[in-house]
Amino acid sequence: MLHHKGYYGRVEFDDDSDTFYGEVIGIRDVVTFGGCSVSQLRKAFRESVEDYLAFCAERGEEPAELEG
Repeated sequence: MLHHKGYYGRVEFDDDSDTFYGEVIGIRDVVTFGGCSVSQLRKAFRESVEDYLAFCAERGEEPAELEG
């Protein structure tokens, strides 16, 4: 499980494509990320959270509250 700024990401591995992929959990919105290595995956997760927060700010919306 990954963690950044209070958000958590659940990770899975696709053996066919040799790729890690995941989704930010505990929010209503769908935020995904992926990578071919652990370092790429971590970077993509952080960038996805930052992009999500920036997108919300641009629209003048509060980010979805963390659930659970």
